[in-house]
Amino acid sequence: MSQAHPTTGATVDPECPVSLELLGEVYRADDYDLPYILEKIPELTRARLAAYLYGKSHMHQLGLKVARACERDDLIRAAGEIGSVIHGQSRLKPAPAAPEPAAVPSRGRPAPAPKKISLGGSAAKGRSFD
Repeated sequence: MSQAHPTTGATVDPECPVSLELLGEVYRADDYDLPYILEKIPELTRARLAAYLYGKSHMHQLGLKVARACERDDLIRAAGEIGSVIHGQSRLKPAPAAPEPAAVPSRGRPAPAPKKISLGGSAAKGRSFD
């Protein structure tokens, strides 16, 4: 008995508002090309695409990028009240990277130097591994 394998190409999710080819273009576009691709998509369709991508965990950030090219009213028309949330999140500045915690000296004393650890162990001293 043999297993059946699909013989047709990938199909677009019925919820996706654009063709598979256009979705692929948007997905592969770099930050320079994406605005040029998005400007060819009608406003309401672009807003629907932003909401669609936003709802997919692996394409959430791309959805926010697409939403930056949308008007708030279009996003609300396309996705309801969540469209307003998407619009707001797309306009937020990225959070700065958290600074590395510095060693804080206690009571005016300098922080101790990190201890060195030998991976060879004490039994390895004097042995030659050549």
